[in-house]
Amino acid sequence: MIKPAPLIAASTLWLCACTSLGQVPTSKLAVGTLHSANGAVAGTVVIVAAGDAVTISIAAIGLAKGAHGVHLHAVGTCDAPSFASAGSHLNPHGKQHGSANPAGSHLGDLPNLVVGTDGAGTITAKLGDSRAEIEAALFDADGTALVIHASSDDYLTDPSGNSGPRIACAVLKRG
Repeated sequence: MIKPAPLIAASTLWLCACTSLGQVPTSKLAVGTLHSANGAVAGTVVIVAAGDAVTISIAAIGLAKGAHGVHLHAVGTCDAPSFASAGSHLNPHGKQHGSANPAGSHLGDLPNLVVGTDGAGTITAKLGDSRAEIEAALFDADGTALVIHASSDDYLTDPSGNSGPRIACAVLKRG
């Protein structure tokens, strides 16, 4: 059973991070429910926009303590247990992987999710392209998935940052 407190706390923290009314999200673009390889619910994903700025927020539960790579993947399918059906990282501009890579990064690159001893973790990150470009990439013919990996992302190694097997996945749907 999902404990709503971490999910609500993540949303509250994200909204409190806004410094002006102009930064408050005006549109929910996408939502998704994370599932682990055994089918258990493992959290939520929300993508919101405030003007042209787009932000993704992830709240995960039931994961192993430590840092986990998180990426948007190019296909909106999450077939367990490997989640290989989600395809490669979302990379509409054909760049390399990772914020530390001189030839990177691509739209699917996100910060590591740090999970505490309670099995819960949250992250919020801005997506780099314009709202129109992001919406076109997210909602193309085969959709988009968000995948959490077993290990941390090194932000450099192409194509996946050495982040290991896929352990949780969410299909993103229009908000």
